[in-house]
Amino acid sequence: MERKSFEKHKRTSVFDVPIITCKLTHKAFVERNYKELKTLNPKLPILIRECSGVESQLWARYDLGVEKGIKLEGLSEAQIFKALEDLVNI
Repeated sequence: MERKSFEKHKRTSVFDVPIITCKLTHKAFVERNYKELKTLNPKLPILIRECSGVESQLWARYDLGVEKGIKLEGLSEAQIFKALEDLVNI
């Protein structure tokens, strides 16, 4: 999987990246990729929230209280990673 665009995130306007997981596939994405994401971006908070009865979602919080997110339902691991890159590199 190509990860260069997410490596060493330099944008300071992203405050954190919450990931809300409900499905096993989304939880598996977090388990497989969290360590690498934190290694590449040690100062970027990546918050994991495991819930039941909600749709899995990925969010990015920016300056001035701006939040952007996407629903992860039906996305493959590669698509989830691409969505993460897109949110962080806006």
